[in-house]
Amino acid sequence: MKAVISVTGRDAVGIIAKVANVCADHGANIIDISQTVLKDYFAMVMLADIDGLNCDFVSFVDIMAKLGKDNGLVISTMHEDIFSTMHHI
Repeated sequence: MKAVISVTGRDAVGIIAKVANVCADHGANIIDISQTVLKDYFAMVMLADIDGLNCDFVSFVDIMAKLGKDNGLVISTMHEDIFSTMHHI
């Protein structure tokens, strides 16, 4: 199973490292990542394999959201299936 993790906010040193560390701490393996900085704004989308999560998915979603809040970012985490369905035309 996979999850899509999106991160947006003001650019700062270490955003990717913080998100990657939380993923690693909870058993989510980052498969792909795309990030860009638009002027002072950071935007990133990650695809993570969550088969190895050491917590339930809802808890992981909450942990990622809290990481965002604590760092002035918005972090959204959702199942790949839901993401795909939302963006299917």
